[in-house]
Amino acid sequence: MGETDKDDLISIIEEDDPESIIPTILPMMPVRDVVIFTDMLLPLFVGREKSVNAIEESISKDRYLFVATQIDPGIENPKPEEIYQIGTVSRILRMLKLPDGRVKALVQGIAKARIAKYVRKRSLYRVKIEIIEEPDSSTVDLEAEALMRNVREYSERILTLRGEYTNEVGSILTSIDDPGRLADLVASNLRLKIDEAQAIIEIIDPFERLKKVNDLLFHEVELSAMQAKIQSEVKDEISKSQKDYFLREQVRAIHKELGELDERTQEIDEYKNKIKRAKMSQDAKAEADKQLRRLEQMHPDSAESSVVRTYLDWMVELPWSKSTTDVIDIKKAKSVLDMDHYGLERIKDRILEYLSVRKLNPQTKGPILCFVGPPGVGKTSLGRAIANAMKRKFVRISLGGIRDEAEIRGHRRTYIGALPGRIIQGLKQAGSNNPVFMMDEIDKLGADFRGDPSSALLEALDPEQNFEFSDHYLNLSFDLSKVMFILTANISDTIPSALLDRMEVINLSGYTEDEKKTIAKTHLIPRQVKENGIKPRQIRFSDAAVVQVINEYTSEAGLRNLERELGTLCRKLARRIAEGAKGPFQVTRQSLEKYLGPPKYYPEMDKEHSQVGLSTGLAWTQVGGEVLYVEASLINGKGEMILTGQLGEIMQESARAALSYARANIDLFKVKDEIFDSRDIHIHVPAGAIPKDGPSAGIAMATALISALTERPVNKDVAMTGEITLRGRVLPIGGLKEKALGALRAGINTVIIPEKNKRDLVEIPKNVKRKLTFVPVRNMDEVLAIALEPAPPKKAKAPKAKKKPAGKVRP
Repeated sequence: MGETDKDDLISIIEEDDPESIIPTILPMMPVRDVVIFTDMLLPLFVGREKSVNAIEESISKDRYLFVATQIDPGIENPKPEEIYQIGTVSRILRMLKLPDGRVKALVQGIAKARIAKYVRKRSLYRVKIEIIEEPDSSTVDLEAEALMRNVREYSERILTLRGEYTNEVGSILTSIDDPGRLADLVASNLRLKIDEAQAIIEIIDPFERLKKVNDLLFHEVELSAMQAKIQSEVKDEISKSQKDYFLREQVRAIHKELGELDERTQEIDEYKNKIKRAKMSQDAKAEADKQLRRLEQMHPDSAESSVVRTYLDWMVELPWSKSTTDVIDIKKAKSVLDMDHYGLERIKDRILEYLSVRKLNPQTKGPILCFVGPPGVGKTSLGRAIANAMKRKFVRISLGGIRDEAEIRGHRRTYIGALPGRIIQGLKQAGSNNPVFMMDEIDKLGADFRGDPSSALLEALDPEQNFEFSDHYLNLSFDLSKVMFILTANISDTIPSALLDRMEVINLSGYTEDEKKTIAKTHLIPRQVKENGIKPRQIRFSDAAVVQVINEYTSEAGLRNLERELGTLCRKLARRIAEGAKGPFQVTRQSLEKYLGPPKYYPEMDKEHSQVGLSTGLAWTQVGGEVLYVEASLINGKGEMILTGQLGEIMQESARAALSYARANIDLFKVKDEIFDSRDIHIHVPAGAIPKDGPSAGIAMATALISALTERPVNKDVAMTGEITLRGRVLPIGGLKEKALGALRAGINTVIIPEKNKRDLVEIPKNVKRKLTFVPVRNMDEVLAIALEPAPPKKAKAPKAKKKPAGKVRP
């Protein structure tokens, strides 16, 4: 061992001593991420305490060291079972102690060996080894020679593809005649995984080891060839892009010398002119100019340039200062509304009031109108009629099912495929900044992890805030104060309260039979006749036929199903005309079943006669008012209460309140108290597949229950609505107009309503009041006096026949 110099370098000059004997007990150093083959030179950085101790012991003795690879490179202090058993006896040629305590050592593989036993494990690993003797490979047959030549050629090809082949490397490969040494040399220079390299070193037979290396070389050649191909294609593409760029710059310079504009310059100039003509706000113009300067400096084919182009296209096409001039003629607007919509006087009056205010004060901030009503009552068409009356553009979007806030506010430009929100898109479509903007299905907005769209709408629908509406895509404020927003919904219960507070709700309850008949004769039938290619003189509808279609083929507050049935009639007759039949055709009550089949609805089917325990309530649903039958029955049991018909919690509470009222006033009904202990009470509301809830069925449940207890039938021509209390008071309800129309469609004559709902009768059309009798009540005593009929007389029981004494039967 030489002396240590000032750099703390220990240099060991190896003496060629072919007869040097390798000791059987050596210090062992586990290594990770590398497998050392024989004759392989490798520098190692050693930092683990046991490994440093192993190197120092090796230096202090004969410089021999056993190096083995650990199975898992992530383990800091591997145990014996976590180290491969076969490794390489190596010799340390140089060692350098580093300032941080680590050691740098240059080692060379000498011989392959196997761990026979661990002699020491504490401060360092000392192992007893067995040298692995390989079979004699000095004699090389024809197959081995061919295999060696194949390995050399594969190695040269790989090095050539990597650009690492030199004549010296070729000479070294050619000079090795031993299959084992050639296999070890090539394997040590391949980029092998640890398990693959260890598998090679554990193969004892040199020829088999060379075959394994040959297989790995073949795979590496394929990978290197593919890698070289990919790099070549990328290089060619980059060269092509650079070439295109220089050619484009040359063309640009030529156009400039000729006084002509190239496509690139022409595009930039076009954007400049569009930005100037758009008359944007000051902030918007500054942002557009900034993005245009960025586009001018970008490569025209880059991905980012297309993003900037799309943004500039949106900026220059938005109606920043484009408005349509309002032409407000109140009389003409009234005629337009009357022409397109029959009835709906209160709604049309409110619209005309708004137009009148706009005419007197064009700068006023208009209200946000919300039309609430069942499907098919004309909410969307009313918005279109308003736009026609004001000569404004009309835009409609549907909000049903929207769950992403970005649908309203837009996506940020960092996302691929980003676009502005629905509001900005609608304004671009309209081409003006003051359209009539209709948002349908506001009551069907959703919300999830992507945000709450209803919260995003708060800014747009608030007249005090929407002059600075911010869209995420534009990242600028846009003035929405000139837009007239109209929203539609089927019910207002599901609209968020903060949003509902910003809107003026106008209820469209539905149409009466007379209104439907008039609308069908003046609007629906002419439209269906025209759409089906029939001439007006070829078909005639009798009034009785139209009324029968309304009552027996549809049951709705609106007109959609009615128009659908009229369209079916017209198609049937269109086919007959196309087949050569001659008209005119008369559609009457007698011919309806021929074209439309049997009636689908029988309004008076359940009211053939008054029945005990069957009352008629009224419900208010998304599709308008409907009758709701309530059945009550007493059965033998233990006094339990059974509720069926998919009733909600509020209806179940109403049923319990009705039962408590009946038990508290049992003396008035002349019913024995024992009946509640020996009988179960079953209350059922038919149409069990449909969920039902609400307090307004309280008096209907109480009436059906008391009818069953007293055995007095409920008048079939009486319907009722109202909430009941434990003391029998009748509380007010909502949706009276819709319920009244539903009762009229069902053929009801008398409707019992709470006393406090008398004020709502002013909203009910006069023709409905003529056909229905409304009876306001304050408590259940008044309800029962109107709804219950006298109990039918009980039939006298027939006397029992006396038994004759048994005797003989004579023939």
